[in-house]
Amino acid sequence: MIAPALYLFPVGLSDVPAESVLPQHNLELLKQVRHMVVENVRTARRFLKSVDRSIDVNAIEFSELNEHSGPDTDLKAMLDPILRGEAVGVLSEAGCPAVADPGSDLVAEAQRRGIRVVPLVGPSSLLLALMGSGFSGQSFAFVGYLPIEEGARSRRLKEMQRRIVVEDQTQIFIETPYRNNKLIEELARRLPGDMLLCVASDLTGPQESIQTKPLRQWARGGWDYAKIPTIFLLYHQ
Repeated sequence: MIAPALYLFPVGLSDVPAESVLPQHNLELLKQVRHMVVENVRTARRFLKSVDRSIDVNAIEFSELNEHSGPDTDLKAMLDPILRGEAVGVLSEAGCPAVADPGSDLVAEAQRRGIRVVPLVGPSSLLLALMGSGFSGQSFAFVGYLPIEEGARSRRLKEMQRRIVVEDQTQIFIETPYRNNKLIEELARRLPGDMLLCVASDLTGPQESIQTKPLRQWARGGWDYAKIPTIFLLYHQ
């Protein structure tokens, strides 16, 4: 029987069978949870049915926590079942909950209340990309999305370049998939040609690609990452 706690369930990064990327232990726990905090109820229900057709999604109480959740979101109410001796699960749309994900707010509330938090093993796009890049895993930073405003964006790129050169720190970031190609073009135009860029796309998926090359080579074109979930990493020779 599952113990009362906040369980953080990773979700696959691509449209592949759950058992190919998630431990059996996770799948067994998922069958027992009757309270779920998710980003989108519809996709969460679909994911659970893909894990096991026998899961009765209609018997699960879903709460939504996403980028549109306001300051009045009742995080305490989402955790109350744990105080009654029940388990609560957290599902991201993809990858690991609470990593670049609104689920971190719920985990913070659980920590404040002394509630047990159980992070479960599963695919993390950030770590998989770092593992496959050939870049430093001793010092790295995930900076999320680059700023949109030109001045702030320029300052961010200069700061990232400084950290790479001075601190020997790998820089990891993301972009809205439809802007992936423009981002690569911009990086090749604004940063030194000998700086290394790793582009890791469709991780764990059928079209998985992890390529590390100097920016001068990326500038030659011959690639297309439009609309494909992608992680970007910068480092130096």
